[in-house]
Amino acid sequence: RGQARVELTAAAARVLGPLPDAAGVADRLAVALAAEQLGVMRAALDAIVAYAKARVAFGRYIGSYQGVKHKLADMHGKLEQAESIVRYAAWAADESPGELPEAAALAQAYVGRACFEVARDHLLLHGGIGYTWEHDAHLYYKRAKTDEVLLGPPREHRARLARLLEL
Repeated sequence: RGQARVELTAAAARVLGPLPDAAGVADRLAVALAAEQLGVMRAALDAIVAYAKARVAFGRYIGSYQGVKHKLADMHGKLEQAESIVRYAAWAADESPGELPEAAALAQAYVGRACFEVARDHLLLHGGIGYTWEHDAHLYYKRAKTDEVLLGPPREHRARLARLLEL
């Protein structure tokens, strides 16, 4: 993902319209990033469920082992909670701008960490193959970690949410 800062010092320019509300733009960016994180979670979970249905160890599909089933259930629970939060944040961005700051902070406080945990567990459940750079598990893992801290660590978003809720 390319990132850059462009500075136009002493460049001729003209104003094309009113400047956007900086807080509103940042909140919308947080919601958009949370939607991407939700996509990473869903892709990682779909991939590991398919793998658990196909991979055989000790004569049984690994998806039949209790430890794997529990981990997959935990991952699914995180995905469902994240989807509800992202849907609420997207609704707030479109329909209720007054609720957007809290919704955006909630989205980044929860979804960022949940995405990383799902991607981490996805990598671990793949076993040795998941640790190779060529495997998609590494792509999900790296994207999840980058997204988690792109707009600041989750603790900053939790602190902002607490301030907004006057806790």
